[in-house]
Amino acid sequence: MEAQTSTDRKKNLREFQARLSERLRQAASGAAPTARLGVQVGARRLLVELSEAGEVVPVPATIAAVPLTRDWFRGLVNLRGSLYAVSDLGRFVGDSFAPAGRDARLIAFAPRLGLNAAIVVSRMLGLQNVEAMTPAEASAEAATEARPGWLGADWLDAEGRLWTELSLARLAVDDRFMTVAR
Repeated sequence: MEAQTSTDRKKNLREFQARLSERLRQAASGAAPTARLGVQVGARRLLVELSEAGEVVPVPATIAAVPLTRDWFRGLVNLRGSLYAVSDLGRFVGDSFAPAGRDARLIAFAPRLGLNAAIVVSRMLGLQNVEAMTPAEASAEAATEARPGWLGADWLDAEGRLWTELSLARLAVDDRFMTVAR
C-alpha cells in the first residue's frame, strides 16, 4: 500500500508540473510583455521573462557532480531525456548556496536560447506584473558598482519590495557563467 501511495504522489507531481508548464506557456503567449516569472535567490527578488524560461522543476535529489569545476556549478541532471548543466545562481553571484529543500527549484533555459542549462533558485514567487510596479531609482552606491549585463532594471512593487530583472539570454552568453572549469 505504501508503494501505491508513493506512485500516486509521483504521478500527481508530474501532472502538477505539466499543468504548471502549460499555464506558464499560455501566460507567455497570451500575456502582455510585462508579465514576468518571480523567483527568489537568497534575499534577492528577480524577474525572468517568460519567453526565456523553460521547464520549472523541483531540484532533483541527485545531481551528477563534475570534477574540477567551480563550486557554483552543481553538475548535470537529466530533464526529460536531455542533460542540463546546473548552476547555483546565488553562489554564482557570491552569496551562499541555495538552501536544499522543497521550495528550491530548477529553472531550465528556454530551448530557443540554445543552451541546455538550468539555474537553482531558492523559491518561486509566481507571476509578477511589471506594469503594476514603479522603476526604482539607483542609489549612489549601486551606480558606482559594476553590474553584470544579465541583470536589468530594478522595480519596486506596491509593498515597496525591490525586484531586479534577470535575463537568462544574456546570462547564457556571459563568459564567466560559461567558464565552469576551475
